[in-house]
Amino acid sequence: MSGENEAVVYGTEDLLVSLCNSVARVLNVATQSKVNYSGMVQRITKIGLKPDIGCFVLFDGGFTGLVVLNFAADTAMEIYERYMLHMGMPKSELAGSHTSDEVSNILGELMNQIVGDFTGKIRRELQTNITQNQPKMLVLNKQIVLSVDTPLDRPEMRRVSFYTEKGNVFYLELAIDRTEFIRVSDFDSSEITDPDALLEQERDAVHNASPAASAVDDDADELLKSLGM
Repeated sequence: MSGENEAVVYGTEDLLVSLCNSVARVLNVATQSKVNYSGMVQRITKIGLKPDIGCFVLFDGGFTGLVVLNFAADTAMEIYERYMLHMGMPKSELAGSHTSDEVSNILGELMNQIVGDFTGKIRRELQTNITQNQPKMLVLNKQIVLSVDTPLDRPEMRRVSFYTEKGNVFYLELAIDRTEFIRVSDFDSSEITDPDALLEQERDAVHNASPAASAVDDDADELLKSLGM
């Protein structure tokens, strides 16, 4: 009887796993290859952008946080090339370097899809809403430490390693305020995943990548200032 009365608690690690699943699901569909993440999670004391490409996005609402994806050059190029080839682009027309704006634009669009998938699950499973800003991509030759310009009373920071089909590695870092969601009543949190619809969204992202990049350039400086940089 006591088991029936135990509250279902959804905490930091559950949020992290949900986010990791969104990363894997979106990249698996977009690149038609297998992306996995480590079963071990690191507790970290700071969060930042690292070479060769760093991507970050802020979210706010039911809880506040910062998500970072850090890609080495080889990893960025593998994801970019697989995605573009899957979208029907000839290999001869692909960018040849991770420093190309096209590579950053595509990775930014993919991160936008990842966080969108994550926020959708949060609405369904936790019955709360979070909003996101436009992801920002930076080509880097040194590490940059980021800080969230909002009060985090009890910050929690985590890092997770991801592995591509070719064995390349990239890293997800998450900083959020320590929080717990406790289920007090039953509700339907069934999740419907439509891979074909997600693929269609990815195709649209290719056509819209350039305008999105312009928007990123316009407000990147303002956002970087808000992050204490």
